Amino acid sequence: MKQNLDYKLIFALAAVGIIWGTTFLGIRVAVETIPPWFVTSIRQGLAGLIMMIILLFKKELKWIGWENLKHQLVPSILMIVVANGFTTVAEQTVPSGLASVISAMSPILIFLGSILFKLQKPSLKGFVGVIIGFSGVVFIFKDGLGSFLDADYRIGMMFMGFAITAWAAGTIYTKIHGNKSKNIVLNLFYQFTMASCIQIVLAFVFSPTIDVSLWSATSISAALYLSIFGSVIAFFSYNYALKHVTPVQVSILAYINTIIAVFFGWLILDEKITIDFIIATILIILGVFIINYKKKEKFPEIENK
Repeated sequence: MKQNLDYKLIFALAAVGIIWGTTFLGIRVAVETIPPWFVTSIRQGLAGLIMMIILLFKKELKWIGWENLKHQLVPSILMIVVANGFTTVAEQTVPSGLASVISAMSPILIFLGSILFKLQKPSLKGFVGVIIGFSGVVFIFKDGLGSFLDADYRIGMMFMGFAITAWAAGTIYTKIHGNKSKNIVLNLFYQFTMASCIQIVLAFVFSPTIDVSLWSATSISAALYLSIFGSVIAFFSYNYALKHVTPVQVSILAYINTIIAVFFGWLILDEKITIDFIIATILIILGVFIINYKKKEKFPEIENK
């Protein structure tokens, strides 16, 4: 049977690729004057509130049961508290561009994890696509790779290492257990709410004395942007995409995120786009194409029930 284009899936993938590309800059701006754990708790708390309003409007707010709550707690801790939170902490010392490079390593972990948990078969094509895509990311920053050995970045890099590992684990867990509950908004409401509760505790632990008057309007605006776009829209799109394609195919968008991050660095910070960037872009797009290219087969994960 011929399959029609899934425009919702296309929109979801585009939202993940574009929006999360801007969040590296957004986080960097937010943590300029707001302590990182407050940034994350505000971001997820507001996102949870928005999800609650949507659910109340649709009359779908309900208790999901202890079993499903457990399934939502795991990605909440891995993907939101650890991955998102540690990335925010890291960007106090790690430049947003460098953070995006480290994040772009997550598809390799997800690819290996997907094979380990038998979500997909080992594929030379898939591994080559991941390596080519990541080589494009490295090519963008090849002149600044010495930063990885810079002592000033070591703590931030350690946080980024934990972040991408947790993100990969959360993505695989969501793929395995995500189809047990069809209501993505309801699941995300619980995930955001639980994460924000944990993060607000961490915020007061690591920043016991705060002066809100020092928070700039620019940083507050960045935190709001991260909440509405980076959490509500992008997380919904990511979870929607995971129901329809493989974890590696979704995670490969981390490379697109890096292109977007560099573009906004040029647009806002007047950074130059060089021939290296153009070559890197070609490599990244080639990697994405190789990972996603299918001859005749359909995605086994697509189900119409």
